[in-house]
Amino acid sequence: QVQLVESGGGLVQPGGSLRLSCAASGSIFSRAAMGWYRQAPGKQRELVARFTSGSSTHYADSVRGRFTLSRDNAKNTMYLQMNSLKPEDTAVYYCNARLGWIDAWGQGTQVTVSS
Repeated sequence: QVQLVESGGGLVQPGGSLRLSCAASGSIFSRAAMGWYRQAPGKQRELVARFTSGSSTHYADSVRGRFTLSRDNAKNTMYLQMNSLKPEDTAVYYCNARLGWIDAWGQGTQVTVSS
């Protein structure tokens, strides 16, 4: 069993920055494929960024060059640094962990980009 808790969301003006954190309980963090997804009102949940094999990363085209994914295995925490935020980045952001049959999600953190 793994539990994920997101934090760091909030209200920010266009062009601003936020850093999201995902703290994971359990012992699988270092072995799990971790990623961030988001869901805007009326839209399907979509991939934002995730780790692929090893420490390689994959980003959605809409965030590439603006968002940076990182993780600290010693702290069981994953981060998403979001720069140059746009109104279209407004969504609930979810942390995800996958390992074998495990597919865990956090409760989400709201990010609102508005002037």
